[in-house]
Amino acid sequence: MADLEALLNDFADECADLEGIVAPLAAADWARATPAPGWTIAHQIGHLAWTDEVATLAAADADRFQQLVVEAAPKATTFVDEAAEEAATAPPAELLDRWHRGRKSLTDALRAVPAGSKLPWFGPPMSAASMITARIMETWAHGQDVADALGVVRTPTARLRTVAHIGVRTRNFAYTVHGKTPPTEEFRVELTAPDGSIWSWGPEDAAQRVTGSALDFCLLVTQRRHPDDLAIEAVGADAAVWLTLAQAFAGPTGTGRTAGQFA
Repeated sequence: MADLEALLNDFADECADLEGIVAPLAAADWARATPAPGWTIAHQIGHLAWTDEVATLAAADADRFQQLVVEAAPKATTFVDEAAEEAATAPPAELLDRWHRGRKSLTDALRAVPAGSKLPWFGPPMSAASMITARIMETWAHGQDVADALGVVRTPTARLRTVAHIGVRTRNFAYTVHGKTPPTEEFRVELTAPDGSIWSWGPEDAAQRVTGSALDFCLLVTQRRHPDDLAIEAVGADAAVWLTLAQAFAGPTGTGRTAGQFA
């Protein structure tokens, strides 16, 4: 069973690392474009703040969250971008404060969720641990967009295991969202962690295998780098296809990056 408190601490650390990058920026730098088309650094932080708020609503007031889902349905393809656009209009100090308050509220709300409860979401319901796991992944991924926009190289941490775990667990979803039938057999995934240890998933004797750097795998499944730019290897035809489809985030297929695109 996932350790919720450990995950909440990792979430706090991931947010703090990203805040350490954006907090010192001059106001003009918040308008700097990131690799996400049409999104500035302010959009990225605004999106994180808004999603933390929505996740808090799911944890603390399921009825109000369901109302939000109904309200968002007519603009399903645009409401996330619209929320980021609105948030990005705030002065940086206000946006940082909103992000602070939102993530604290989310942490408090998830701690209060009864054990075994499932929270509503835009996809399948999820546990409190799964919710904060998703928030860690998304904070890391959008933090990569910010880092790339600023030319900052981040130091990989053990928190990448959470991102990699989601990437592995969403294998079948990635096939399905691309209109493909997922393979019936399990894959073996072996990744070299930042400390040199090996993180692994799946049967040791699986014929289909993916190996490489944990950092590169996380960049792959969050679509922050093109597969050609990563040290990830596949053994088996199905595993090779997966590397072209991998998607750790919910929603429609992403556009990803082109080969050689680092910013």
